[in-house]
Amino acid sequence: MDLQILPLAITMMVGPQIMSAIIFVTTPRAVRVSSAFLLGVAVATTAGVAITRGLAALLGGAVDFGSSSDQGSAGKIIQYVLVGLLLFAAVKNYVTRATAEPPKWLGTLMTADPRRALKTGLLVILLMPSDIVIMLTVGSHLEQSDTGFGGAVPFIAATVLVAALPLLAYLIMGERAKRAMPKVREWVNTHSWLVNIIACLIFIALIL
Repeated sequence: MDLQILPLAITMMVGPQIMSAIIFVTTPRAVRVSSAFLLGVAVATTAGVAITRGLAALLGGAVDFGSSSDQGSAGKIIQYVLVGLLLFAAVKNYVTRATAEPPKWLGTLMTADPRRALKTGLLVILLMPSDIVIMLTVGSHLEQSDTGFGGAVPFIAATVLVAALPLLAYLIMGERAKRAMPKVREWVNTHSWLVNIIACLIFIALIL
């Protein structure tokens, strides 16, 4: 897999995904709960990329994705459509910023046990439209470059690493991280619209 796909791992975790990871390190059983969440993210990302790689292979027989340098290829047209949708989402987030609120289910994660954290890790990847789009992009890229599933391993590893950043900070910084994480959580909570816009712009930049 070429390096232009790896940064998509950052976008995979922007939004409620990284917010969940931050919340879990502020729970009483931070390490156990966060580890279960990371396992869920790893399993979901692996399964998601495997499915999208398979779908791209099936469609590859009916649709010619074309060369990445061909501006009129089906692959490029799909990318342009994605850019248009992302621009629309970014504008919508800005217009509705005054009333934007994070998902209510995030507030219930403070009392999550490892089983709930595992389920959350699975669902925030498999059910988030932005992550589905990213995994479809990765799957089609693998098909377009005639790369096997092994080529997705760096992307999967990078996604899990980004998800693990709050836990790593917690383990390395100790008490300082414990004091800082609630403040980070509150900032992300009140600026969810900005986080979503940044995610859209990063994705657009990576596509173009």
